[in-house]
Amino acid sequence: MDIDTTFNLLDILIHLDKYLIEIINTYGTWTYLILFLVIFCETGLVVTPFLPGDSLIFVLGALVASDEINSLLIGSVLMSAAILGNVVNYHIGRFLGPKAFEGARFRFLKKKHLHNARVFYERHGGKAIVLARFIPVIRTFAPFVAGIGHMRYMAFMFYNIIGSMAWVLLFLIVGYSFGNIPFVQENFALIVYGIIFVSLLPAVIAFLRQSKQEKVKQTDA
Repeated sequence: MDIDTTFNLLDILIHLDKYLIEIINTYGTWTYLILFLVIFCETGLVVTPFLPGDSLIFVLGALVASDEINSLLIGSVLMSAAILGNVVNYHIGRFLGPKAFEGARFRFLKKKHLHNARVFYERHGGKAIVLARFIPVIRTFAPFVAGIGHMRYMAFMFYNIIGSMAWVLLFLIVGYSFGNIPFVQENFALIVYGIIFVSLLPAVIAFLRQSKQEKVKQTDA
């Protein structure tokens, strides 16, 4: 990804409200398909975790409040995209993921990691799937790892549906409630950064804790 593309994506992310209104005015009902594809790809394809999720739904909630978009339709579209995206990602991980652990093509991928993934999802799978839905990037990889770990499909679907519905409803409601407040509109870029920061915070804390635990283990050894 070159610098120009990166800045264009950043500009779209920060000014989602303006871009969405332009898209709605230009494409009409086709906008729902576009939004479906964005959320589906963000959660369903391992290579597209950079697509907007939280901030996009927040803006859509604000547009619902201003009658720019249908609330029931957009809610259904976003939930369907999130659920189906996770399903696709799960199956990619289940059927293609283990092949990456075969042979010695990728030295950093070890079979013990595959075993650990399976054990982790047997113990914490449900909670991991639901919580990961609220963390950018992590939510893109969670169903993939669940598939690699052969998490029971019915259990995965149960928590997938709960997590996806809760995620969409939360950000739609927050956007609906606060998106059209003058202060929020005037400082939208800062609000977007705030959403991204708060969303990433749990992942950063978990990473720091894991790093600390690994250092302690190395010291004890």
